Amino acid sequence: MDALGWIGLAAVAVMVLSYALEDHSVWFILVFAIACGLGAISSFLHGVWPLGLITAVWAGIALRRFLLKLRPATSDAA
Repeated sequence: MDALGWIGLAAVAVMVLSYALEDHSVWFILVFAIACGLGAISSFLHGVWPLGLITAVWAGIALRRFLLKLRPATSDAA
């Protein structure tokens, strides 16, 4: 396996681990988003465009979830 293959494997391993741990800390959601981004880049560089696009969208969704969780809760009391 070449270096790019190892990077892709590491990205997917970090994705799985951070996804499993995301209930423990909001920061695991950020790690998941970054790992998805690296997985998308790896997929694009391997020429697997459909997987790269899906993983890039998944990275965006995870990043949005992270940012929403960081926001302080606002009360709707009038």
